[in-house]
Amino acid sequence: MRSEVIVILDGDHEYRVDTQALTPVSSDEGRRWLDQQFVSLDCEPLRATGKVLLADKLVVVAREARNRPELFDNEDWRNTYAVAAQAVLSKPLIRVDVPAMSISY
Repeated sequence: MRSEVIVILDGDHEYRVDTQALTPVSSDEGRRWLDQQFVSLDCEPLRATGKVLLADKLVVVAREARNRPELFDNEDWRNTYAVAAQAVLSKPLIRVDVPAMSISY
């Protein structure tokens, strides 16, 4: 079965991470890492209510990381993002589309 996370940052930047050979993490570990990135990147909630869904966090973290090319260009950070995404969404194939602000499985 295919196991991959695709992140589209814009028309020129798309990252594909084959997670088959990467060590998976628990949902709690993925959530903790994602929470840390959300805070360290000064992310803002998408919803006016302030409620932040896990899928929203994945999109917003990718959007903010787009402004810091050293993150997605760093294989370790990119792999950790992909493994965390799969851990929190429990899906083997995930597509994060930043321009559309959407996630598909």
